[in-house]
Amino acid sequence: MNLPPTFPLSMAAERTTVRVVSIKSTPVFAKRIAAMGLNPGADICVCQPSGSGLLVSRSGIRLALGGGIAHRILVCAV
Repeated sequence: MNLPPTFPLSMAAERTTVRVVSIKSTPVFAKRIAAMGLNPGADICVCQPSGSGLLVSRSGIRLALGGGIAHRILVCAV
């Protein structure tokens, strides 16, 4: 699949590692996402899609993200 340099996390393929580039959101939402460790520059692994959401992992911690949230997090391939 040919993806642009940055793309929504919701489009990342299963079992791939991506780097968070930016978060399209309000400052409050960005702060909540950063508190989970998904701040710009963080490398995360897409474990598996789960319906419209995703199961991702960062530093051995797994997080379930809804589709709307995953679509607001822009990532690039590592």
